Amino acid sequence: MAYELATFCNDARASLKGKPLAVALDEIAARLRELLANADFVAATFNDETPVGKRELYHDADTDFYVLAHVQEPGKTGNPHSHGNSWAIYGNARGFTEMTEWKRVNDESEAGHVLRKSDQYRIMPGQSRGYGPGMIHSTGHPSKAWVIRVTGTDLDHLPRYHFNRNRDKILETA
Repeated sequence: MAYELATFCNDARASLKGKPLAVALDEIAARLRELLANADFVAATFNDETPVGKRELYHDADTDFYVLAHVQEPGKTGNPHSHGNSWAIYGNARGFTEMTEWKRVNDESEAGHVLRKSDQYRIMPGQSRGYGPGMIHSTGHPSKAWVIRVTGTDLDHLPRYHFNRNRDKILETA
């Protein structure tokens, strides 16, 4: 039997309620890979006419996590950001996400962030990865991508880090 969205949401809720966050994120990311392997779920969630943007598939009122479906436009590149004291898990259904992880290399007492790239990789179809509280990363989509993102809360209303070119800088790697 194929792994369904309702089962994924129940399993995610159980992980968040019963495990330390790092363990829960790993479990949810693994279960998201199972959900992305369900061709019927992917077909019901996305098609070639699905417009660019995001839509909510599920919100758990008890733990406040969200399951969101994103259609990313070709050529979109995001600036470094974090999810504040929350978290996110990205999983690709189609296309890929260029993910870059960043580390702050200057003292936290300084006004601006100085960032250095710490890792870069692709999240391919069927893959997923979790990003815990405060983790700075950026995304890129050279081509259209269908992405499922699971978040710990509504990130649009949460204080979090956003790269500001007037205040922050990126160091070139050696």
